[in-house]
Amino acid sequence: MSSEAPKQISTPKAQKVNIALCQIAVSEDKDKNIQTAKAAIQEATQAGAKLVVLPEMWNCPYSNESFPKYAEDIDAGSSASVSAMSSAAKENAVTLVAGSIPESSNGKLYNTCCVFDDQGKLLVKHRKVHLFDIDIPGKITFKESETLTQGDDFTVVDTPACRVGIGICYDLRFPELAMVYAQRGVQLIVYPGAFNMTTGPAHWELLQKARAVDNQLFVATCSPARNQGAGYTAWGHSMIIDPFAAIVAQTQESAGTVHAEIDFAQVNERRQNMPLFKQKRFDLYALIDKTLS
Repeated sequence: MSSEAPKQISTPKAQKVNIALCQIAVSEDKDKNIQTAKAAIQEATQAGAKLVVLPEMWNCPYSNESFPKYAEDIDAGSSASVSAMSSAAKENAVTLVAGSIPESSNGKLYNTCCVFDDQGKLLVKHRKVHLFDIDIPGKITFKESETLTQGDDFTVVDTPACRVGIGICYDLRFPELAMVYAQRGVQLIVYPGAFNMTTGPAHWELLQKARAVDNQLFVATCSPARNQGAGYTAWGHSMIIDPFAAIVAQTQESAGTVHAEIDFAQVNERRQNMPLFKQKRFDLYALIDKTLS
């Protein structure tokens, strides 16, 4: 095996960007959820946001029963949620990481995040790579694989705000995904996510800080607001973590939007102060990106 270090792609030119995390309340009414999301995006941009993030499964309850009922065919152009988010991004001239929705495609269902530029153009889709299949006796059992299919690719996209890597919820637990994104010059990894009342208090903040400090980049997460009456109760606490593992901004459990001005110059600054990538022992270990030709 080669001991040569893999190429680390340079990050784009650093700029300061106002980011908003919209931790919205999700109901069983899809039309209401769409209107709630549109209102949150408008309010966030009026307050100065240039990049807005929505939660995981923002247009439907988080359940295996709901995913097939609320699923939309994005590629066929018949997605009401995607159409609404495209319009919202264009009308508000904002880069939008539109959380995730259940996507139907060729007889399969996916947990899919769409990213739009400030003209409303759909830049990229990310299908959740790691499905949430867990069984903690006496606490929580959930198996996304009962209805959903896993995605099979990384998602890195250059937006007007910055270079973004996308993961969804359970993807946060897998450091290799973030490591590949760091090698590809990502400045910010966004994870729309809905950790629960068991894993949330234990691991939500911890994992974000780990991904940020290990890869010396920013991490942002956006959760649905907590609903104690729902079949699945989200932890909430959407937050932004900087490359030195400091919490830049954070919501609590209820619905609300949090803003922070991010200076992406911190990414290169931290990497110059502590050049971890150059210090890795590639003669002893390696990360292989199998999606590259």
